[in-house]
Amino acid sequence: MINLFAEFFAETFQGPAFEYLGNTHLAALGVLLFLNLFLLLFRKSESGTKGFIRFILALIWIGSELAWHYWNYIYGRWTLQTMLPLVFRSFLVWIGAWMLLTKSYKIYELMYFAGIVVGVWGLALTELGAYNFPHFLYFHYFISYGLILTSALYMTLVQGLRPTVKSMLRVFIKMNIFVGIVYLVNTVIGSNYLGINSRPDFPGMLAWLPEWPIYIVYMELIGIAVMLLLYLPFLIKDLLTRYFMNRDNSSRLESISK
Repeated sequence: MINLFAEFFAETFQGPAFEYLGNTHLAALGVLLFLNLFLLLFRKSESGTKGFIRFILALIWIGSELAWHYWNYIYGRWTLQTMLPLVFRSFLVWIGAWMLLTKSYKIYELMYFAGIVVGVWGLALTELGAYNFPHFLYFHYFISYGLILTSALYMTLVQGLRPTVKSMLRVFIKMNIFVGIVYLVNTVIGSNYLGINSRPDFPGMLAWLPEWPIYIVYMELIGIAVMLLLYLPFLIKDLLTRYFMNRDNSSRLESISK
């Protein structure tokens, strides 16, 4: 039993490396899909049941993140320049857990617009390198990104929250404040969280964009476009509701006039 845990939490993984869209990747995506569909069954449950589910999700999330910090610490990988919650994934994990525990609408707005994007991006473009099932980092990765997405969907589809037009403006302002704070922290401690102070060594999506700092403007524009896209389902719903309400009112007036 001890040996199994040691291998699970080991610094290196002795099994086959993670394969993008391989069996272990597809299995994790399948489990997360099942989880989200299962949680939909609680849409009409009592508030106490919904609150208990939020608590369990938050507990799993926080436990996984703390274990990840501990794993990096015991293997000498924890540094101020790499482990502060100043990248979107880590930042959303902590505020998302707080949202689940408190049902905060202000945090929900941020989780809906930013969390869905980060969650889908992380799950769709998973890169774990040498670490694969059943290593701890495999579970942490999919718990982390999976619950970012799940928490936003749960609060929307089960708890019944929804963003508004003003939500987009508030999220845009908050994210720019966050990026400004990250820039200042980077300047003080010599880090490069979010790739704000310079182009990172492994730029990912930034490789498709112009050089620093011009790509920051592009990221702002992409963020606005994504928020509009995510708000589109609610806009369509509101327009359809207004249309049918107006039609019903017109029908009533015609009936009265006759």
